[in-house]
Amino acid sequence: MSLAEAPPRDHAPAVRSLDFLDFLEPSNREEEWKFTPLERVNGLLEPVDTAVGIGWGSSSPYVTEVAIDDARLHASWTPTDRAGAVARGAATRAILIDIPKETVVDGSVIVDLKALGDVNYAHIEVVVGDFSSATVVIRHDVAADVLGNLVVQAGAESDVKVLSVMDGEATGRQMWQWHTIVGRNATSFGLSIALGGEVVRMVPSVEYSAPGGSAVMLGAFLADGSQYQEHRLFVDHAQPNCSSYVAYKGALAGGTAHTVWVGDVLVRRAATGIETYEVNRNLLLADGPRADSVPNLELETGDIVAAGHASATGRFDDEQLFYLQSRGIPERVARQLVVRGFFADVLSKISDAGLRSEILGRIEQRLGMESVGAVDEGDLNG
Repeated sequence: MSLAEAPPRDHAPAVRSLDFLDFLEPSNREEEWKFTPLERVNGLLEPVDTAVGIGWGSSSPYVTEVAIDDARLHASWTPTDRAGAVARGAATRAILIDIPKETVVDGSVIVDLKALGDVNYAHIEVVVGDFSSATVVIRHDVAADVLGNLVVQAGAESDVKVLSVMDGEATGRQMWQWHTIVGRNATSFGLSIALGGEVVRMVPSVEYSAPGGSAVMLGAFLADGSQYQEHRLFVDHAQPNCSSYVAYKGALAGGTAHTVWVGDVLVRRAATGIETYEVNRNLLLADGPRADSVPNLELETGDIVAAGHASATGRFDDEQLFYLQSRGIPERVARQLVVRGFFADVLSKISDAGLRSEILGRIEQRLGMESVGAVDEGDLNG
């Protein structure tokens, strides 16, 4: 069979089920688990009798806890990997952020998750009604082990922004699926910030339920010491005249840190007139860390507006550092400015200035950098 005659490879998940036994026991021979250090997530990929539901707190009237069979939840969504199936099958309650139709929510709806045991299961759904607008911030507890699913439903003509923030000590293991359903002419924005956790495996995905939808998926992650992070994305273009943009940036510092980014975009035959682009950039701040980056783009139709992907991994730019130092900026400040610039285009998308400053400050703190705001004029003048 010639290359031209070869059937397209479908990156779509092969199995969708609520029963974890429908998924093969993971091994590094499978592409889906090729990079994951399975010995470090031992015991999490099957139900744990002592596991509990996740605790939470929020001052927003739009947040409540409901039974897992509540009619407002997206009952047709099913997990696409074993970890998600374990969490969904064990969950009896769900955290629901429900924004009614034609509602504009001022400010951010903030939900703080709180681990209640050594192993915790979570199910969160964000339901944004037609013609509504809302920003939701979910702050994870990374001090313990959590398996969870986050489902976002963006109604027709809606505008929804969801920020996932993992920050804290590198002790707990986090394994999440984050699925977004984009309605007709809806705009979806997702930002994943991952700074803490011993092992983090985040699996975001996007599907379009009607034409005209737009999805933006951004990520900023930092790994040091022996941290492992895996961000495995899938965008399923099955509707015409939709768009997607994916941009993830990661920095790795010291030790044996390892990050993995896999970006799969599938443009099906019916998805004419779409526009898609994905990019991953990794910055190595020291010798030792490893960054794997695997972009995939599958086109089943040529009737599109644009499609592309890019990936790059490189060391700290010594020439850029020298240039800043030659202008009288001390090395420690120059390094910080380079890191700030690296993350700037992702973090600038956070409309909440306080949250943006908090996240950037935590990145600087984790890297042992002094806040630029605390640097006096004498330092900047050398």
